[in-house]
Amino acid sequence: MNLVVPVDEYVTDEWYPGFTPAFGHTPFVIEPFRTFSKQDEKRFWFLDFHCPRGLTPLATTWLEDGYSWGTQLAAEQMPLPRSRGLTTRIAGTHFYAAAIPVESRYEAETRTERMRSHLPGFLRDFDDLWNRRVAEINAGWRHFQRIDVERSSLRELGVMLAEARRYAQRAFEIHFEMMYPLLANHLGFAGMCAELGMDPRQVGTFLQGYDTKIMETDRELGRLTAAARDAGLEPVFAATEPKRLAATLAAAGGAATTWTSRLRDFLDVYGHRIEGTCDVALPSWIEDPAPVLAMIRTLLRKGDGHDFEAALRQTQADRETAIDAARSRLTRREQEIFDAGLASVQAANFPWWQDDHNHYIDLRVSLPMRRAALGIAEKIGADRPDDTLFLFCTELSAVASGERAYDEFRSLVEVRRQYFDHWRERRRSMPKVLGTIPEALEDPILAELFGLDQRFLRVVTHAGQGAERTVLTGIPAAKGQAKGVARVLADTDALHRLQPGEVLVCESTSPNWTPVFAAITACVCDSGGMLSHAAIVGREYGVPTVTACGMATTLVEDGDEVEVDGERGVVTVVRAGAAVED
Repeated sequence: MNLVVPVDEYVTDEWYPGFTPAFGHTPFVIEPFRTFSKQDEKRFWFLDFHCPRGLTPLATTWLEDGYSWGTQLAAEQMPLPRSRGLTTRIAGTHFYAAAIPVESRYEAETRTERMRSHLPGFLRDFDDLWNRRVAEINAGWRHFQRIDVERSSLRELGVMLAEARRYAQRAFEIHFEMMYPLLANHLGFAGMCAELGMDPRQVGTFLQGYDTKIMETDRELGRLTAAARDAGLEPVFAATEPKRLAATLAAAGGAATTWTSRLRDFLDVYGHRIEGTCDVALPSWIEDPAPVLAMIRTLLRKGDGHDFEAALRQTQADRETAIDAARSRLTRREQEIFDAGLASVQAANFPWWQDDHNHYIDLRVSLPMRRAALGIAEKIGADRPDDTLFLFCTELSAVASGERAYDEFRSLVEVRRQYFDHWRERRRSMPKVLGTIPEALEDPILAELFGLDQRFLRVVTHAGQGAERTVLTGIPAAKGQAKGVARVLADTDALHRLQPGEVLVCESTSPNWTPVFAAITACVCDSGGMLSHAAIVGREYGVPTVTACGMATTLVEDGDEVEVDGERGVVTVVRAGAAVED
């Protein structure tokens, strides 16, 4: 009999205090984003790791337009043989996701044939198609950058809000239009490697070492760090908290002024990104450079600078060595099959795209909506600049158009802030899975991206039943062994606490976490598969990484000394420790 994790606590009609959506509120292809009902207990749900802070009301548009709409549209258009994409349910301010299966064998067979006819053309034209999609996204970005928010009227800002929402939705249509075919091809090659007697986990190594915009950003951040060291600014960074660094550097004058000018140049190019995944509640690096300054502070503490170029060369050398070793064990005919498959996945490289696309989509496309929302807040005289983030998009649009007065929402905004804070504190204690736990998980997308397999399910459903605290097992995502002091982080708001040489322990990482891989000695995640962000970046930066440990953030404490074995997927707490220094 299947284990059932009750959903009762999360069953409600309200999305947030004071908001129950009208019928037809949410656009959808197969199934809309909504709250839990008791009926949902019959399905399997997993706590998604993308937004560990929780989502404000305005930020829930991403669940409607991106996560649900985007996955379902792409799954139908490609189509995926056995999946109609993902659907989501809100639990407090957090969300759970579930796959929408194709139940009919007949339909799965016809969808398989349609996918097979679609895939060759996509793979052949991938470079051109992706470049055209990037050009489309960039053209939209330039449109919104030209809008003068301060001079725009309230109604004009309402129009900007609607257009910016559609822009973000379109970006995630592109996201999944690209992702699913790339992933299907990748999984096909991994299956072929397994048939040839190889460990399919080697495929990530075969595809590493290709430069991305995210890696380019990290290299420039490294150069900025070296410039700060050369300017003699290490003492200033060491003595100042990240939130105060910008003001302190501005007041210091001299070399600090020159370096700050270089920082502005860096931000002009790379600063249009947030510390999260498509969350309108998060500011860009330009709006708040504290995350950049905090990362530079951490890298300065490391002493010798991380050599990003050398790391890339080593990753490329390891790739070629692994490919040569794999080919040497094959017959000539097998080599021909392997080479053809490898050429396909290198030309349409999922791990490369999985990192590169974040520069254009996940870390950026929420910012036009944010600018519109903050502009509306100023025009209506909101009590705080970000009060409008605590209105749902329909509410904010009604205020901007004059249909509703903002005074209707003033007191409700404060209630919603408290609700957000309450659920943010509860995140760590929320169950990793809900509903009916399946006896077998056979969805390769859930396995490769989220790390959802039977071992993971056993760990998270038996966590309170005498679970062993000192040894955790997970997916061996990036090779190597390392030992260090654990730093357990709930989200990127606490990244400044990370010290060089520590072991990062978190739910999972997203693209905004990438720079810390230049400072840490190892990475341990609750979630994530071989194609998750942490796994890909761990391989690129040579950082031993174990993902899908299930309960690492609960069972490992700040200050514990841990050993991470990225070869075997084992994390061992060798010594319990006191809280570590911030």
